[in-house]
Amino acid sequence: METNRLSPTIQAALNAQMTNEAHNSQIYLAYASWADDQGYGGISNFLFRHANEERNHMMKFLEYILKRGGKVKVTAIPDPGPDPVSVNDCFEKVFKSEVENTGKIYKIVEMSMAEKDWATWNFMQWFVKEQTEEETLALELLSKIKVAGGAKAQNDALYTLDQELGKTPDDAILAQDVTVEKP
Repeated sequence: METNRLSPTIQAALNAQMTNEAHNSQIYLAYASWADDQGYGGISNFLFRHANEERNHMMKFLEYILKRGGKVKVTAIPDPGPDPVSVNDCFEKVFKSEVENTGKIYKIVEMSMAEKDWATWNFMQWFVKEQTEEETLALELLSKIKVAGGAKAQNDALYTLDQELGKTPDDAILAQDVTVEKP
């Protein structure tokens, strides 16, 4: 008896996204290692936490595919690419990676709507919200780095940023959650 409730195209897209989440984890892991090597322990800690979060996203895709009766296909994870050349470059790359990931998430949402796969559409809504948080957080970090001097930030500003990022929460406040009392 066939128990797979995923179409071949949705199953392939979910497997590709699972690999993409693993790749994003590797990117954060590489950048965290770079930051630690540069002496930015707070930034490193922040990035290591996000590497773990991306790995958790990978597992969500894996579990979903299995629970829908699909076949998980584990493939090679692409290389994370070159190390950042500065803290500014690091977070520009993080932002770019998150925006690219959002586009991939949206494509799966579009596919699930086109195929009327409402279970997958519903599953993907968590990721839509998550990507909104990730992009917002990356933009907030880029704004802080810009205030610190951007690509030309001095060591004292980077030190302060490093200390702050070690304590920065992993979530961002989203526009839909803002009120007059809590802007």
